[in-house]
Amino acid sequence: MPDDCGLVVAGSDGRRLEARMRRVGDDLVVVVEGGMAHVGCVVVAVGRDSTARPGERSVSTSVLTLPPHKEEPVARTVAEALARRFGGTVVVTAGIHEEGLDAAGIEAWLRLGRELAGHLEEALGRRGEAGAAAPAGQDRQAVEPGPGKP
Repeated sequence: MPDDCGLVVAGSDGRRLEARMRRVGDDLVVVVEGGMAHVGCVVVAVGRDSTARPGERSVSTSVLTLPPHKEEPVARTVAEALARRFGGTVVVTAGIHEEGLDAAGIEAWLRLGRELAGHLEEALGRRGEAGAAAPAGQDRQAVEPGPGKP
């Protein structure tokens, strides 16, 4: 199973979120960037079998937000979705920056975060939880191989 799982993209209306994934043993590290790249938040989510609901997976989450950043909702959405679906530990760093952002812009980034989480789940599912890189998809869901991959 390759360590570098490639690039997944969600975008609309001039905004673009990119996620680069990397397997670290049985765990997954995801770097989410939008606008000017930086680290504004780190979320660690651990998926495990639920003790209260047999057959379901629970997620425990820890968050580190660097003030004054507000990327937690995007990072948490991605981390918890992947940990719930695939188990193991998922670490997500997120940095999203857009000058002069208003309420509609914030909602647009949050929507892209939800879309990106779904695209990542689909991409990892097609790869058998991170096998060979999947081919490029539509404009709103591009999956590209990682560095050095065909």
